[in-house]
Amino acid sequence: MTNRPLREPLPYHRLARLATPHRWWRPPVGTLFVAVVYVTATGLLYTALDAWGARRGYPRSADGSVEFGPLPDIAVELLLLALATPVVLLAVRWIGRRPAGTVSSVTGKLRWRLLFLCLLTALPVFAVAMGAVALLPADGDPFRWAGWTAFGPALALLLVLVPLQAAAEEYVFRGWLTQAVGAFVRSPWVALLPQALLFAAAHGWGTPWGFADLVVFGTAAGWLTWRTGGLEAAIGLHAANNLLAFAASAATVDGLRSDETAADATWPVVALDVLGIALYTTAVLWLLRSRALVRTAVPAPLPPVRPAAFAGPYGPIAGCPVLPPRAAGSAQGTSLPQAYPGAEEQASDRGAV
Repeated sequence: MTNRPLREPLPYHRLARLATPHRWWRPPVGTLFVAVVYVTATGLLYTALDAWGARRGYPRSADGSVEFGPLPDIAVELLLLALATPVVLLAVRWIGRRPAGTVSSVTGKLRWRLLFLCLLTALPVFAVAMGAVALLPADGDPFRWAGWTAFGPALALLLVLVPLQAAAEEYVFRGWLTQAVGAFVRSPWVALLPQALLFAAAHGWGTPWGFADLVVFGTAAGWLTWRTGGLEAAIGLHAANNLLAFAASAATVDGLRSDETAADATWPVVALDVLGIALYTTAVLWLLRSRALVRTAVPAPLPPVRPAAFAGPYGPIAGCPVLPPRAAGSAQGTSLPQAYPGAEEQASDRGAV
């Protein structure tokens, strides 16, 4: 029995190539699947909620949508965004033909201890950054405390829903999109930049400073994902940032009614936010310096080649390598016989950067 060599370890952005079997069309088809299924699911759910609200007599806004109130509207928005996570996991498993957990990390699962460590690191960093933002001269109305009767329930709801919303955005941008591009390129930077630009565009077009801030955020979160081998550091960064931002809005009278996003930020706010991102990134790297963190996944070895006799026109040819047959209907799929060990990898790697 002659063993086939192990395939090369794959960093996070290349994990789409764990598909069995790997095919070039899986990432683009999966991307289309994620977009269509997510838009359809959220559209159906929003239509149902809108119809229910109309029957209950809720007022409509200027654009014709039903208004449930500031806090319920925020809850609906966060829940609709959170739907992206199961859609991505389904795409990874069904179209990507690999374990769904490989979009969470190179270990095939979400590393909860690392996630909580990153979240606890991000909260004080961004609390200080947002405290500094509060000291900047304000152009609008001065701060007015909403009171505990309004802030308490809002905070409880945000503590539950904001992490789900932040994680969903990470699974889409730093997860699926990064790995979809990484299936074709070896450079992590080439895989990270498209998702950062799309992440910024998805938040709308506000000020140039706000767009640049979102690109920096997406790039830093993507780099941390590649550097740590999973989404945990990016989710911690995103969840802490959004939770503090929503909590600050909830603490202000009518703060949750505002339709401003990070895309509308001014340059002083962006400068403080970028400083917070840099401090968080440095802190995570410092905390993980002594930890043996897994950063790559080792694919399963290719099927072994067994020497066997091949019946030629004048009799058997001894020692001719023959691949073992696959079982019909196997969960691993079927593949054509390979000419030599590693041919599939070399053929599929053509054109990779």
